[in-house]
Amino acid sequence: MKSLAAVIDFNEKNRDREMPWFGQEILEMAQSKGPLTDPAYRKALALCRRLSRTLGIDRAVTQFKLDALAAPTADPAWLTDPITGDHAIGGSTTPAAVAGYPSITLPMGSVAGLPVGLSFFGKAYSEPALVKYAYAFEQLARHRTAPRFLASVTPA
Repeated sequence: MKSLAAVIDFNEKNRDREMPWFGQEILEMAQSKGPLTDPAYRKALALCRRLSRTLGIDRAVTQFKLDALAAPTADPAWLTDPITGDHAIGGSTTPAAVAGYPSITLPMGSVAGLPVGLSFFGKAYSEPALVKYAYAFEQLARHRTAPRFLASVTPA
């Protein structure tokens, strides 16, 4: 796949297999936005980078003399609802994603049998340090388990 249009086209041609429960409205909305050279996009990109980089991750790491940031990745994994879709609320991965900065996620445990992740993220080019921190946590915590594909969960 070399473009979003190609992904959308593939999904349409393979609708029964690729989209049995959900459509691709978000992909289609993204495709309709226009080119990455559009002035409105460039302005929004500059604002997002300033907020996520300069005033966000870079400021936190520098101001508090940190090597990296760590936070729960999101709520526990959820069961897919084929009627109303996913119900994810919140998460820590957005700032690094918006900044274009490195982030690494690994298991840190479970709630009611559903996995919960821990994310490490930092400034630009901090990948070597993040891999070291994630590896050290993984070796100490030993929370990695084989995935289970549960039809339902038992409340905690």
